[in-house]
Amino acid sequence: MSSTTIALFTRDLRIADNPVLTAAHRAGDTVVPLFVIDDHLVPDRCPPNRAVFLATALAELDERLRGLGGRLILRRGTVPDEVARVVTETGATALHLAEDVSAYATRRTAALRERLTGCAVHTHPAVVTAADPAVLTPATGRDHYAVFTPYFRRWLDTHQRDPLRAPHALDVPNIPSDPLPTARELSPGDPSPHCPTGGEISARALLRKWLAGPIEDYATRNDDLTADATSHLSPHLHFGCLSPTEIVHRTDLSTDGGHAFARQLAWRDFHHQLLSARPDTAWTSYRPGPFPVRHDPQAVDAWKQARTGYPIIDAAQRQLVTDGWLPGRARLITASFFAKSLRLDWRLGAAHFLHWLVDADLANNQLNWQWAAGTGTDTRPNRTLNPLRQADRYDPDGSYTRRWLPELAHLDGPTIHRPWRAGVPHSAYPPPLLDVPGR
Repeated sequence: MSSTTIALFTRDLRIADNPVLTAAHRAGDTVVPLFVIDDHLVPDRCPPNRAVFLATALAELDERLRGLGGRLILRRGTVPDEVARVVTETGATALHLAEDVSAYATRRTAALRERLTGCAVHTHPAVVTAADPAVLTPATGRDHYAVFTPYFRRWLDTHQRDPLRAPHALDVPNIPSDPLPTARELSPGDPSPHCPTGGEISARALLRKWLAGPIEDYATRNDDLTADATSHLSPHLHFGCLSPTEIVHRTDLSTDGGHAFARQLAWRDFHHQLLSARPDTAWTSYRPGPFPVRHDPQAVDAWKQARTGYPIIDAAQRQLVTDGWLPGRARLITASFFAKSLRLDWRLGAAHFLHWLVDADLANNQLNWQWAAGTGTDTRPNRTLNPLRQADRYDPDGSYTRRWLPELAHLDGPTIHRPWRAGVPHSAYPPPLLDVPGR
């Protein structure tokens, strides 16, 4: 008698190195590659930029599956209800899905186990992350690492599984599928003008290009705002169009650039293991902050609207809204200014990033914000990044800032970082919200 299994795609929208799809294919004569547009997430928790990326990623996933003789089965509703319907329609005996660390993902898996009587539920680690958060824990007996450096040493020394090949062919049952969604159907708002699009095909081409040369300069140029010398792979990692395990496997860690790049992938895993152990840190401070928080809605709005009076901060905010993406250094500078200089609640800044960033991963976004605010795992929680010194160091000739602030483009070189010294009127550009050293 033939058997049917279900591969439930969540944040693993790929066929290459996907333990979920591989396990379902090996266990079943026929496989249902299923994605559910979850009523709990769409449209209220799916901002326009991520809707654009998700719609294109699903289209490319369907294209890849059709290349194997299959197709993507798409349903709309709650995940437990729609999976249960597919089980009834196909007689599926097993469901496979990726393990994830958010409170929502944990509740989703629990609901599936409770709902699917007679259909085994198998979860797979190291699909969303390179390292399994449940395995990589300190020898002290704690459930997570609180400091990155010892975590990274352990991460480097821990064996990671070999990447899995995609199935050669898939036999998919003849059951109904909803049509692929458009971005507008997923979220009614307007996306960023230069919002990136997603998908495994696009992601693999981008990875090949990155590994073919640019990664060699990553260690020395990743913080250079003008150079834009980062991989731009983070949205594809967030949606699982690329496997973090495969990326690590294909990266030469013996080179300075490869090692520095792998370190960033380890930071991603570090934040996932922390959120796995402390799900409340998505919106609750990991530890008390170094400063009392101010309530200042006008300052929050000025920061969001790129009117802080500090060009490097406002340039980053302009790029965020225009591109739906920011280089890591720009994220750190503007987050530190919000939480440390203005002393505003980090949750408000994190929520703004969650709305605009295509790669707004809950673990990375929230815990990077906590690091910047001094409420997270930073071993120097009192440190404050001076926006002027950061601008002088990482945008020394002002090219990055000039690109995003055309109203200041007439200022030569580093003069752009201190427009008040050049006599720029407040009608053309706002005065600084506060004084910082070096003004």
